[in-house]
Amino acid sequence: MTLRILITGALGQVGHELQRTLAPLGLLTAVDVADLDVTNTDAVCGLLRALRPHVLVNPAAFTAVDRAETEEPLAMAVNGTAPGVMAEEMARLGGLMVHYSTDYVFGGAGQGAWREDAPANPLSAYGRSKLAGEQAVRAAGGAHVILRTSWVYGRHGANFMRTILRLAQQRDELRVVADQFGAPTWSRTVAAGTAQVIRHAWLDPEKRTGAAQWSGVYHLTNGGVTTWHGFAQAIVELAPELATRRQVRVLPISTGEYLLPARRPANSVLDNTRIEQVFGVRQVPWEDDLKRCLAE
Repeated sequence: MTLRILITGALGQVGHELQRTLAPLGLLTAVDVADLDVTNTDAVCGLLRALRPHVLVNPAAFTAVDRAETEEPLAMAVNGTAPGVMAEEMARLGGLMVHYSTDYVFGGAGQGAWREDAPANPLSAYGRSKLAGEQAVRAAGGAHVILRTSWVYGRHGANFMRTILRLAQQRDELRVVADQFGAPTWSRTVAAGTAQVIRHAWLDPEKRTGAAQWSGVYHLTNGGVTTWHGFAQAIVELAPELATRRQVRVLPISTGEYLLPARRPANSVLDNTRIEQVFGVRQVPWEDDLKRCLAE
């Protein structure tokens, strides 16, 4: 059997990496917003019924965290309602849905890494919309894997790394928040983890028939902990394109000194134990993957 895989949000930073990483697993169809409006239920169901994918991988999302504060209905439609529609259709087809969520479903108060069963308490409209998507996917009742990740960056799409690289070319001093903690996660690492989940969960007939046992939420991030300031400092120090530029100072500031419309969790560290135990996905230190990404 040739595995049929459908990827939404194919031009985003995770979607771009998924196209390369998942291609060896089967027959790949990749669509982006120009091809499919995920808020159009008829269009979504029509495409799924026409393609009948064995696996739907859904990185399509409204990711403008601050804009979601004033556009919550749209964020909820994309992040909350649409995943439920997809999951219901995939359940009818008897397929697997892989969906992505975020550390922003947590409030971030307290120490230590968040486990999957920790109480959710989103602080922002974006976080609320992503939590609603998780709940909708689970409620559909089909085989599903929800991958929560954090601080995603890469060479494609809008992200923190690319912003720091641009600003460091223009300024001698950057002021970056130093009291929020998390794990920067390369988009390629998310894609590689996704491929491993699909291999373990769906290409093995025995595992596939036991979907009720492994369906659920998993955390998938790089290993280690830093702050946005620490992340920015590492980018400036390691980026080859900044090697010929004079030293850029990266100064630590507090969240209170850099107020944004959406509140962020102070502690975004996610515990990855479960995904390693169930699917064998191991964490790579965030510094190692940042070096690899910047070297490309």
